[in-house]
Amino acid sequence: MEIKLWKEVLMPYSLAVDELVIKFNHVKQAFEKQGLYSPIYAVSGRVKSISSILEKVMRKKLSLDNFEDGVTDIAGIRIICQFHDDCYKVAEVIKNRTDMTVIEENDYITNPKESGYRSYHLLVKYVVQLLEGPREIIAEIQIRTMGMNCWSTIEHSLQYKFKEKMPDDIKKTLQDAANKILVSEIEMSKVRDEVMSAMSTREEEDSLISDILITIINIYQNASRREAVRIQDEFLEIYSTGNMEKLKHFAAELDVIAEGYGQQSI
Repeated sequence: MEIKLWKEVLMPYSLAVDELVIKFNHVKQAFEKQGLYSPIYAVSGRVKSISSILEKVMRKKLSLDNFEDGVTDIAGIRIICQFHDDCYKVAEVIKNRTDMTVIEENDYITNPKESGYRSYHLLVKYVVQLLEGPREIIAEIQIRTMGMNCWSTIEHSLQYKFKEKMPDDIKKTLQDAANKILVSEIEMSKVRDEVMSAMSTREEEDSLISDILITIINIYQNASRREAVRIQDEFLEIYSTGNMEKLKHFAAELDVIAEGYGQQSI
């Protein structure tokens, strides 16, 4: 068996991780620039350490000459979401992309592992461009919430400490904690929906008020000061009631009035 030149072996995976992190951050920014809620909260990536690769090779009894066929998480991307339903939205975004191909998926959110571990895993094929030409890389994408990620970090540390011989009472505590995290996240998703609805209503109200005030200013500047003052007083009276339907009706009538003044000025 030849000596492994690990730097050369892992370089394409490092490139894939860098590019994928940038691309998923661009997805996040695309949602935000359109004023939309982004299901992606944060993105990170890593190339598996040499010691972790060797450990997995030994555990799975792989040949070091072609271990890349059996170790599919050398390149790892982690996408953190705020709510559990966001994980599925992100998975759909990934599956609809044309610059990577999903070859395997495991829904450990709906079907958690016995330990309580929850996450949505996708294996994708992604092509990086090297000096010698294109190289297809397999990368593992883990999609999870902040709560799931916190649980997983703690569980991983405990597994390392106990060397996969974790005491039953700790296993039970972890399982219970995982279930409580999911229940809490489902409840928070409901709260999120209420908040998003309230924000949408507020944005609609802000836009409507802005349009009304601009129209009143145009009437004031181009038609009648007295009429503009009267309309403004009527607007303030309706606004004080907090009745959006009356405000919409007022805005529609105001558009007709403004159109009439516009025709007169012509």
